[in-house]
Amino acid sequence: MERIDSKHNQQIKQLKKLATPKGRKHQQRYLLESWHLVQEALSALPAAEIEMIYATDDQYLEHGSKLSDLPVTLISDAVAQELGETTTPQGIFLVCKLQAPVVEPDYHGAWLLLDQVQDPGNIGTMVRTADAAGFAGVVFGNGTASPYNGKVLRAMQGSQFHLQVVEADLKAVLDWFHTKHQPIYGTELNPEAVNYREVQPQRDFALIMGNEGNGMNPVLLHQTTKNLYIPITGHAESLNVAIAAAVIMFRIKAD
Repeated sequence: MERIDSKHNQQIKQLKKLATPKGRKHQQRYLLESWHLVQEALSALPAAEIEMIYATDDQYLEHGSKLSDLPVTLISDAVAQELGETTTPQGIFLVCKLQAPVVEPDYHGAWLLLDQVQDPGNIGTMVRTADAAGFAGVVFGNGTASPYNGKVLRAMQGSQFHLQVVEADLKAVLDWFHTKHQPIYGTELNPEAVNYREVQPQRDFALIMGNEGNGMNPVLLHQTTKNLYIPITGHAESLNVAIAAAVIMFRIKAD
């Protein structure tokens, strides 16, 4: 079993580059951190997408029995600190291949579409909520933080392995829904918007959540079947985008 003790090792330098979009695109792979995410990935991904596990002595001692058939490289605590994006990394990492773009996407079922959503915490909460509500998948539109960004990966907490996660141009995705005559719901408070409670639960639809500060792209807004709002009876001015998404998802998604 190989061992790396120096943070100046060439492998480690390459892995550090996976923290950037350019590095991930060039190497066509990404890095997961923490035993929870490693375990979720190992349970969900085909063996061909698993490249290497990097673990400290303590982590290998604790989890090694579950990694017997997998490629493992031992690393020092100093290397783990160099690779980790958290203040106190656990010391176990997994390198996975990036998923190839879907040539002929199938958006049947309930789908959450993220339009220029930037905050990793909001994204993670919405993906986990979509998972809990039984959605088929989540589309990360242009301008939305990458699903392979380290903070986003940690915020999703493994839910990305329980449903489909796609990066795509939302205009093209909406074209698919229009072709299939499936409803598209936007989230915008305007004179044409309807109370979300007026929408009956259903199985096949798209729900678009917009940017935290600017809301939905007007071009996408004009392609929706209906725009929904959540009535606020208290004194708060608005709801966080992730909270609003959760309220609507559990209302309009049929069991």
